[in-house]
Amino acid sequence: MIDYGPLLDLLRGVTWPARRAALAGTAGTHRSRLRGLSAEFTEYRPYRQGDDPRRLDWKLLARTDRAYLRITSDRATLGTVLLVDASASMAFPQSLDKWRQACRLAVGLASVAHASGDPVGIAVASAPRAAVEPRTRRGVLGRIARVLDDTAPAGSEPLAPALAGLRGTPRVAIISDFLGDADDTLRSARELIAGGTEVHAVHVVAREELEPEQSVFLATDPEAPAVQRPLLPETHAAYRQAFAEWRLTTARAWRAGGAAFIDVVTDEPAAQAVRRVAGAGARAAEPA
Repeated sequence: MIDYGPLLDLLRGVTWPARRAALAGTAGTHRSRLRGLSAEFTEYRPYRQGDDPRRLDWKLLARTDRAYLRITSDRATLGTVLLVDASASMAFPQSLDKWRQACRLAVGLASVAHASGDPVGIAVASAPRAAVEPRTRRGVLGRIARVLDDTAPAGSEPLAPALAGLRGTPRVAIISDFLGDADDTLRSARELIAGGTEVHAVHVVAREELEPEQSVFLATDPEAPAVQRPLLPETHAAYRQAFAEWRLTTARAWRAGGAAFIDVVTDEPAAQAVRRVAGAGARAAEPA
């Protein structure tokens, strides 16, 4: 089991703003596309035929004999689901560093969203599939942590079907190494984005994948054990270049599709990585 206490302490006060104004009816911390119902005043606008007369500033009308609407900036909640890849490749290396980092990221992001009053849940792409429905109640973080602790990464369960099942969720963060059904997952993500979902792609990479041992060994695909390739000293440079190019291509494809994309290496402090993911939302939320 992972002790998440120190991580949660480091994340106190961190916020994860929506990347754009949210369309939601429940009061929360994110800027909303629904205007006119909150107490946070922003500006006046002349009354036009068809406007809701309940939004008129009657005191201003009485003083000036001019009809103006009192425009306010409303705030909304943003339901959030963390989709975690639990395929066999996430068990690399034997120390389970990649899976442990994914768990810390999921719990950390869940805690940040929950602290803002957002409903938060989790979906684990495993066989059988595990999930916690988005909730604002106090014990939801504990349930998410228990689901992750009870999961052992194995098999080759695809991400795309689990992601497609989250249609209509306001915000989804995918935590994966994207070594499985990457093309189908990206296609599903684009469909969600077109439907208004905010998508964050968190790419978890093991330090051993970036800097493999210099000794000769046989590399085996954990999700397809029959696929094996010898990694020799003379091929290390070519491997590192190919892996770097693949990571760059993956990042560009997700960003071009409208997602926020963040690379996280297993030896990066989890609190720092969570702040970077949340910061992607904060930068996009800043007014131009």
